Amino acid sequence: MMGWLKLFVSLEHTLKADYLPQPHVLTFGVQGMTCASCVARVERALAAVPGVASASVNLATEQARVESPAPLAIDAMRVALDKAGFGVAPEAAAQAGAAGSTEHAGGRAVLYSAMLSLPLMAPMVADWFGYRLLLAPQTLALLEWLLATPVQFYFGARFYKAGVKALLAGGGNMDLLVALGTSAAYGTSAYHLWRAETALGYAHAHAHLYFEASAMVITLVLLGKWLEARAKRQAVSAILALQALRPETARIRKAGTDSDVPITQVAPGDLVVVRPGERIAVDGVVLEGDSHVDEALITGESLPVARGPGERVTGGAINGEGLLLVRTTAIGAETVLARIIRLVEAAQGAKAPVQRLVDQVSAVFVPVVLAVAALTYVGWWYAGVEPELALMHAVAVLVIACPCALGLATPAAIMAGTGAAARHGILVKDMQALELAQRITTVVFDKTGTLTEGKPVLVALEPHATDRQRLLVLAAAMQRGSEHALARAVVDAAARRELAVPAAVGVTAMPGRGLSASVEGMPLLLGSARLMLEHHIVLTPLATLAAELEQDGHTVSWLADSARHELLGLLAFADPVKPTAAGTIRALHARGIATVMLTGDNAGAAQRVAREAPVQLVESGLLPEDKTRRIAELKAAGGVVAMVGDGINDAPALAAADVGMAMSGGADAAMHAAGITLMRADPALVAGAIDISRRTVRKIRQNLFWAFVYNLAGIPLAAAGLLNPMVAGAAMAASSVSVVANALLLRRWKPTLPKDKL
Repeated sequence: MMGWLKLFVSLEHTLKADYLPQPHVLTFGVQGMTCASCVARVERALAAVPGVASASVNLATEQARVESPAPLAIDAMRVALDKAGFGVAPEAAAQAGAAGSTEHAGGRAVLYSAMLSLPLMAPMVADWFGYRLLLAPQTLALLEWLLATPVQFYFGARFYKAGVKALLAGGGNMDLLVALGTSAAYGTSAYHLWRAETALGYAHAHAHLYFEASAMVITLVLLGKWLEARAKRQAVSAILALQALRPETARIRKAGTDSDVPITQVAPGDLVVVRPGERIAVDGVVLEGDSHVDEALITGESLPVARGPGERVTGGAINGEGLLLVRTTAIGAETVLARIIRLVEAAQGAKAPVQRLVDQVSAVFVPVVLAVAALTYVGWWYAGVEPELALMHAVAVLVIACPCALGLATPAAIMAGTGAAARHGILVKDMQALELAQRITTVVFDKTGTLTEGKPVLVALEPHATDRQRLLVLAAAMQRGSEHALARAVVDAAARRELAVPAAVGVTAMPGRGLSASVEGMPLLLGSARLMLEHHIVLTPLATLAAELEQDGHTVSWLADSARHELLGLLAFADPVKPTAAGTIRALHARGIATVMLTGDNAGAAQRVAREAPVQLVESGLLPEDKTRRIAELKAAGGVVAMVGDGINDAPALAAADVGMAMSGGADAAMHAAGITLMRADPALVAGAIDISRRTVRKIRQNLFWAFVYNLAGIPLAAAGLLNPMVAGAAMAASSVSVVANALLLRRWKPTLPKDKL
């Protein structure tokens, strides 16, 4: 009784969030963001809305996530964003549908802008090769003005609009820097062209025309944003692929008639017909039919899995060769697929703790850049250079200092990493867990259902006063109607041997002991040694063997003829170790990660598993609070501890660990308490989760390093006059694209399977 009380108290502390009021979460798209400075302004604007507890914005997904104690209307968010110079994007579905057309429109803008800008480079390129264009200076200057003007004010209008909004809201962004820099170059050139008309000669004026600089900077920035948008669409491909799994219709069977209906009209309990090759429309249980189901995009399992009557199927999976009749258990937002999509969206929209540094820098970045540009102009002018040249150096500072790369460095890597992990059955719902997983020093495993299958199988039959086949037939007859795990193991063993099992009558269960029944007129007892002794059955002939089996961790059941008080034999059961368990343990050891197994089972069962899956430390006979205490001790010793489990009794330990990994298919409480969910009950995914964490954090660090280095090196070079505005524009565009492209390398990731399997 005290043990159960302790379990209840432990679970109450761990799962109290499930019963207390939860914060209301509002997620919506944000329009108009272009850089990390925009993110900081949007977060400040949303956080200032009355009732908002916290606001988080992701530049890569262009999504905002607002938490509040009470529900908030989207109109309040819309008003706040409008004042800050941004807008609320359309609903997710409409936004997803418009993404392709937006991308095409951006591509056309780049093409037309380039067609106008590239001819402006002709005089410069001709000079490089010692040639002069056969055009009068007056004609050439006017032609450059005609080509540059639509680029500046039509294709570059987006920079003016966003820049003005930022100024009116009391802030700055990338668009403001581009608008100021290109306007300075264009305005200076237009001024000299006007003066040439009135006072100067065109040959002298043309030396101070920078139309090609302003036009090419706009074209290059547009090209960079277009490539960046394409790359970001690839980064969210995991969500797009999952959303594509949702069927729009289902075939419902009512009164013997099949009809296709919209998926929104399906209700729990409805019978859904799934033909060969079709995608399963709902979560449910198979009532009729046998088939193989491809669940690769849901669980990461590469091979189709067999499904028959009584087994569960998941909406979005592809049916194989058989016709299935499925009773619906979940639809809409309650399906496994919908929950997976929500987890992936939440993970890709969340911020890693390392992002805090970027947020702090971006909050002051644009004002600092404007100050540096002003100082650059004043410094060069004071040094005696021509005002036009000093202005071009200041323009180069404005253009090269775009903070896009900083804003994309972390979210792009998170999107690509969590998307790749989701495709292979690893769902990350906590960014702190993702960041901590790469530092794990100790992995703690539960035994049953984690390292073992969690389904006992019959491993030994030892007859006495009968033969082996007869022993199995009698035991299967008694247990054919039982749902007990050991009973299923006996019935399955008889079915595999294709034995004819007679009917049992008078089956009576005796809780904690076993059962009695009559088979073919023979009164039988099946159960524990205690039951046998109560009915004066002598166990001596097989006592030694039974002791050896129990010492090795096997569960022993006895079968006897109760009328003659005669022992007929024993049956031994074991929970087999999963095929990938040993390889996973060795792979963790090879990475320098210690392994521990904590189990509530007896020492014999624990040691048997440890011999096959060689964990370094085994502790058995533990209550849930004992596991939690051991986790705390391992953490106190200075390690970063991960806990892997699947049962409700694992929930406290999962919550107590630095990183909790729950096996899907286990208790909901376990998955709620864990930061990472493994969609297949496969230990190999533990090593995979650690690996993708390491690779994702490595990409984040690489991206942040290059983003910071780019600005730290580029701004001084531009201020020193070593970069012209066109080179600065190209470098700025290249920095954003390179950061996203580097993150996209994570899409190639696949978990490495253990080399040795049991």
